[in-house]
Amino acid sequence: MTRFIFVRHGQTDWNRENRFRGRLDIPLNEVGREQARRVGAYLAQTPLTTIYASPVSRTMLTAQFIAPPHNARVIPRVELYDLDYGDWQGKTPDEIGPAAYALWLREPARVKFPGGEALADVRARVVKLIAELCAQHEDETVALVSHDLVGKILVCALLGADDNSIHRVQQDNACINRFDVENGAYLLRAMNETAHL
Repeated sequence: MTRFIFVRHGQTDWNRENRFRGRLDIPLNEVGREQARRVGAYLAQTPLTTIYASPVSRTMLTAQFIAPPHNARVIPRVELYDLDYGDWQGKTPDEIGPAAYALWLREPARVKFPGGEALADVRARVVKLIAELCAQHEDETVALVSHDLVGKILVCALLGADDNSIHRVQQDNACINRFDVENGAYLLRAMNETAHL
């Protein structure tokens, strides 16, 4: 069995403005840095062997707040990148247009972002990464530091829900999800923990 702790990065100014962030490197704001510090303190007694993070500053810094008590390396993994929103990156829902945004809210699995990727692409790369890490980290606990959308997709995959269910999954900034994988079977143990904040 491999145990996983998924952490969403702390707050950025674009989270507050409800802008699509995607692959753009938006830093943590002061609130986000404090949230990351609290995640690190909360997980200090959890035995983590390795921490994997999306390779942008908001996730890498969040991971670096978690790492010190464990003497764990923070390893960037492109599979943990946020959804590539393509032409939507940096825009608010109002700037995208009502019809396109309505489809995103109603049937997100049908949306292929201009110049970006689809939800199915994210799900495929994240599920493949989980399988790879299970083979490398048997009987260990590892942390994954990533993004809102990645957390939503991952929860849907764990529960066998389709990608249209993402908007039914809440992933607050600096939240924690816990899940186990044993012989390829998923067990979601906790979702969107925020008591540490």
